[in-house]
Amino acid sequence: MMIKKIGTAYKIAGIFIALAAVISCKKNNINAPQLTLSNITDTIPASGGTVTLNFTANAAWSIDTTGFGWLQLSQTTGGSGAATITLTGAANNKSGASRSLLLNLNASNGQSRRITVWQDVIIYPSYNTSAKAADATGMSSTASQIANNITYGWNFYNTMEAPGSETGWGNPPITQQQFDLLKANGVNAVRIPIRYDGHFINTKTLQIDPLWLARIKEVIQYGINDGMYVTINIHYDPGSTLTGAPQDSANAKHRAIWEQVATYMRDFDEHLMFASLNETSLNNSNDVTSMVTTMRYHQTFINAVRSTGGKNVYRVLVIQSPSASTDILNQYLDPTNVYKTPKLPTDPTPHKMMLEFHYYSPSQFCILGGGTSTTPQDASWGKELYFWGNRNTYSVNGTYTNYHTTNSLFLDRNCTSANEESYVDSIMHTVKVRFADKGIPLFMGEYAPNYHAARLTGYPADSLKALASATHFTAYVAQQAKANGVIPFLWAGIFDRRGLNGVPQGPAVVGDQVTLDSVKVGVNRGIAAYGTGTKFQ
Repeated sequence: MMIKKIGTAYKIAGIFIALAAVISCKKNNINAPQLTLSNITDTIPASGGTVTLNFTANAAWSIDTTGFGWLQLSQTTGGSGAATITLTGAANNKSGASRSLLLNLNASNGQSRRITVWQDVIIYPSYNTSAKAADATGMSSTASQIANNITYGWNFYNTMEAPGSETGWGNPPITQQQFDLLKANGVNAVRIPIRYDGHFINTKTLQIDPLWLARIKEVIQYGINDGMYVTINIHYDPGSTLTGAPQDSANAKHRAIWEQVATYMRDFDEHLMFASLNETSLNNSNDVTSMVTTMRYHQTFINAVRSTGGKNVYRVLVIQSPSASTDILNQYLDPTNVYKTPKLPTDPTPHKMMLEFHYYSPSQFCILGGGTSTTPQDASWGKELYFWGNRNTYSVNGTYTNYHTTNSLFLDRNCTSANEESYVDSIMHTVKVRFADKGIPLFMGEYAPNYHAARLTGYPADSLKALASATHFTAYVAQQAKANGVIPFLWAGIFDRRGLNGVPQGPAVVGDQVTLDSVKVGVNRGIAAYGTGTKFQ
């Protein structure tokens, strides 16, 4: 009997211990500090408006609003649970400068966050004078769905961004036949870089010449006629390198341009996309301040486009990393890092944003080179490199080898394994995990090798290997892009708009069938690896 009593006592004690452990665990979970909000920057339109903060806390919180004359908060204190705060900015900021406030959100559990709120200044007249009601007709696809629909992209380079006119840099005007050629060869997306400076009929008000807007619309229509996706940008931005009052003017200029462009092009369906900028050249573009400035710039673009209404409420918008750099993109805009200060701009329409970067790595192979000179185009920061690719896929007389030369005269012109295929693999996988997998597709708006064969006159084997390197680079980067949810847009090459023998105004032709065929194979391999996408045929 005593043994049974002792056993029962142990059982009862065990139950109490288990209950105590559960209660303790629950207590610890309840007391674990929680504040589901990042350090962020938000922008109120210059004309006034609202933004919202949504977060959850498990303790009392408060925001000090001392001195917040132009910004009103719907709630400044709260307790545990979900909270939504509406921030309302005063209408029509004509104070002469942009203004900002720092909100310090403090919770009694020790958590705190910093929220910076900007409002741009009104400098130029508003061109959003005929806003339409939202129109979702023909705009149902998400950014990710459009990315899957795009096979391969090509740039109408050095044309509509040329000074003066389309022919300012020697290229012929863009025609329907050029689009038809792209479509006939399986390309279903184009990027059209555009310049607006030089096309204002009034530099004080920044009114864009209606003839220039009409020409842009005509070129877009060429692509729409062929069922292609067309992206237009501001290729030479109004001043993303600036700070202070000049930056205020630059943001106001960005707004004025995009209000006009978005209004004029508003009735195109989802086959037209807008891209905020090109390659911003921020001073110290690898620091937090520069990142915040760039994202504020993009916020101005989003606000301007969405405010015009109609189909623009649902249009896919493309924003750029500073300098279109993948390294900066990965370092500062990783969405899993809740403690980062820079953040992607806020888009009121969900799932309609793409992130753009460009790929010119290594720069000695992609940037240096070109022309017919036999003299290398070396720079203070590196030598021109002719040969890219260390995997055995290049066939010489039926024997497969890599793309490096063994000629002792040119050994220093080989790229290294650190910036060849394995680097492409790593970069593309990183952006896939951080962005594409989270519903933000990547838009590789430019990539291309340069031409190096002219440096190898008298060495036919090496000249052929340099050409094969360029083909391999073009195909392999496209393959790995598509394998990781990235849309590749070739900057230049494959198609020759000047026609046979470079005759101006001649019909465009395929100038490099070998590279085109290689890219098609590479893209389709990438699609197979990714598991979804439209084949390049």
